[in-house]
Amino acid sequence: MEKFLQVGIITAPHGLQGEVKVFPTTDDPKRFRQLRKVFLDTGKGRVELEVAGVRFFKQFVILKFRGLDSIDQVERYRQTPLLVDRENAVKLDRDEYFVADLEGLSVRDEDGNHIGVLKSVMETGANDVYVIELNDKRELLLPAIRQCVLEVDVEAGFIRIHIMEGLLDET
Repeated sequence: MEKFLQVGIITAPHGLQGEVKVFPTTDDPKRFRQLRKVFLDTGKGRVELEVAGVRFFKQFVILKFRGLDSIDQVERYRQTPLLVDRENAVKLDRDEYFVADLEGLSVRDEDGNHIGVLKSVMETGANDVYVIELNDKRELLLPAIRQCVLEVDVEAGFIRIHIMEGLLDET
């Protein structure tokens, strides 16, 4: 399991006082109000920063970090992923999972046979869709609903599914 989880991406500086505009990649941007520290993935390592202020502007979150007080200090963080460590991540309800924990899991059919790997999760308005690369390299788009997702065991590393009629047409 990933130790760090992405909650946003810094898109640009905001103003001249060291604030940054963040595009949230979490399903609840209000969670930023509880953040006290974050990590920036600079590509060369992680930089830990203390959150000094949070406000909201349109679909963005505006963050102020302690010790970064000018546009010049934050300009280098443009397009940088914003991470939290797992212990500061939101608490999940039953049957909720972090996307980072699902990607790469083995996908099994109803009988427990390995049929592929979960490559990614697409977020749609109604429900998520699991993008599964099947053993034969075909791609299956599976709605993440109870009728299709029978079991998820992140610790054991698999998802057991039921493929509804018509989802995997043989051609």
